Amino acid sequence: MSRADQFESVFRAAARQPFVYRPVAIRSVLTVTDLPAGEAESFTGEVRGFLSVLGDGIAWRTLTNDDYATVQSLLDIVEAGRPDLICVYRNLLSAAWRFPHTLGDHVEVLTQVTDVPVLVLPHPEAGRAAGHAMRNTDTVMAITDHLVGDDRLVNCAARFTSRGGRLLLTHVEDQLPFERFMDVISKIQEIDTDLARERIGKRLLKEAGAFIDSCRAELARHELEVTVEQMVSFGHRLREYESLVANHGVDMLVFHTKDDDQLAMHGLAHPLAVQLRHVPLLMI
Repeated sequence: MSRADQFESVFRAAARQPFVYRPVAIRSVLTVTDLPAGEAESFTGEVRGFLSVLGDGIAWRTLTNDDYATVQSLLDIVEAGRPDLICVYRNLLSAAWRFPHTLGDHVEVLTQVTDVPVLVLPHPEAGRAAGHAMRNTDTVMAITDHLVGDDRLVNCAARFTSRGGRLLLTHVEDQLPFERFMDVISKIQEIDTDLARERIGKRLLKEAGAFIDSCRAELARHELEVTVEQMVSFGHRLREYESLVANHGVDMLVFHTKDDDQLAMHGLAHPLAVQLRHVPLLMI
């Protein structure tokens, strides 16, 4: 390695991408149901209790089964009202809530077509909600396949974490592609495979950990009374996330759903949304 390469490596290793705190403003919330008026308002009351972290002064609107008939008419209502948050339960206007395979057409289109964060809640008739679900947001987990620099994800998760609550920032490096690259490296005589495995693995986790440290410091500087906890590891992502959600009693899971390169949901978003039916999911 040339001296220039060595210098560049040292410089790049020392570079940091700190978290920037930007408050997330939520002034209006749209709750979408397929229920008659009385039951719809009762459901909205439950949601308002769950989201007490939003505070007072929020404009709440509830849609009943008489307010829209198609996905397009629902999208038109969202476009006209421009809410800051949409709350909806999975399998809206569908009996498919009996089966653990889909979010339903209305919910999937909402998460992909609108630029409004969508809070997907357990279906009220399914009976699959965790015992602690829908009570409060004392424990909120943000997950992504690349946490470093994802200020929006962290800011959204922080906004929904109750005062005095836990904000879990999670970064799981996928073990399978890592092993595939290590297998290729092992076939290159000029590279010490054991050293590469150790250094690359350590660097991947170190960068995520450093970013979380900057999140903790920045949120503290802005006096957000939340405890930031770091969850950084290697593993099978879906299994790791399922385990973390179960072991930490997560009240809300926050993750990205849109992908600039495709119409389908981002990365693991769809399998996560289908698998984790028992907790509220904030899909941004």
